[in-house]
Amino acid sequence: MLTIDLTAEDLTRLRVAARPDPMWDVVLSLHLLQNRQAALAFDPWRRQVRARVVEAGLTRTVAALARLAPWASYFPDFLTPTPVDLGRGSATPVEVAVDRVASTPRPRLARELAVTFPAGAPAWVRRIARGEAEAMRWLAGALRRYHDVAVAPYATATGAAVAADQEARAGALRGGGVQGLMGSFDPLLRRVDDGTWAGRYPVTRALPLRGRPLTVIPSMFCVLAPVALADESLEPTLVFPVEPLPGWLTRAERPDGQRPPVAHLIGPTRARVLEVLDVARTTTGLARVLGLTPATASRHATVLREAGLVASERQGNRVLHTRTRLGDALLAGHLG
Repeated sequence: MLTIDLTAEDLTRLRVAARPDPMWDVVLSLHLLQNRQAALAFDPWRRQVRARVVEAGLTRTVAALARLAPWASYFPDFLTPTPVDLGRGSATPVEVAVDRVASTPRPRLARELAVTFPAGAPAWVRRIARGEAEAMRWLAGALRRYHDVAVAPYATATGAAVAADQEARAGALRGGGVQGLMGSFDPLLRRVDDGTWAGRYPVTRALPLRGRPLTVIPSMFCVLAPVALADESLEPTLVFPVEPLPGWLTRAERPDGQRPPVAHLIGPTRARVLEVLDVARTTTGLARVLGLTPATASRHATVLREAGLVASERQGNRVLHTRTRLGDALLAGHLG
C-alpha cells in the first residue's frame, strides 16, 4: 500500500501533466513486456512490439533494457527524469528526456544500479554505473530505438487516452474543486482519513511531500496501480493508469504514414478529427489530442458538423463534439 499525506496546501500545489511522458512510457511498456498484466488490452500490443523488435534487430538491446528496468519492486529512478515542462502546450520530447538520462551524475548511476543489481552487475552495467561515455551513448541510443518501435507508433492512442482522462478529471475539478479532482482517482487512490490518501502498491511505503508539489503523470502503459519514484529525496512523482480507448490498437496497426481512406475525401486533418471523436471531446480537448490550436479545432469541427458527420452540444461554457452515425459509417468506409 502507498500512503500520501496531502494537506489543503499540498492540494493547491498539485500538478497534473498534460501529456504522457516518454521515459515513463518507455519503462512501463518494458514492464508490460515482462509480465502478462492487462492481457486483454495489451497482449495484441505485446505481439506487435515483439515482432517489431525482431524485425529491427533489437532483441538483445531490449533484453538489456529490461534488465536495467526490471518489473520488480525497484527499478532505477534515473531512467524516468521529471518532465522539464508540464504545461498544456508542450510535452517532454523523447530526445530531451533521453539526453537527461544520459546526463545522470555518476554517483547517482552507481548508487541506483547497485540497488538494481544487489548480487553484482554484469560488465556492461558496470560501465554504465561508471558513466563511461561509450556506455552512455549506447544507453541513449537503445532507449531511442526502443521508443521508436514500442511507444512512438502508439502516440496517437496514448495521447487520445490521456486527453479523455483529462476531460473526466476537469469535470471532477469543476464539480467538486480539488477535493473532487482527488476523489476522481478512487479506487486507485482514496482518502482514508483527514489528509491521508492510500492506494494499491506492490510494497508498503509512504510518499512524503515535505512541502514540495506532487507531480501526477498519466500513462496508458501504467496498469492496475500507480507508480512512484523510489528515492524520497527526488521531486515527488506519481504515475497513474489511464485506460486505453476502444479500438486504439486497430488504428495503430496502419503502416506508418497511412491515412484512413476517408482522408482522400475530407482531408487528413478532418479525418483525424473524425477518428478521435469516437468519444465526446470539448474543443480544447480535441485541439490537445491533435496538436491544433483551439480555433483550428473549432473550425474543423464546424465543417464536419455542417456535413452531418459530427454533433455538437453546448454544456455551460463549453461545447462537446461527438461523431454521428453517418460519421461512423463514412470513417468505416461502408455508406449505404
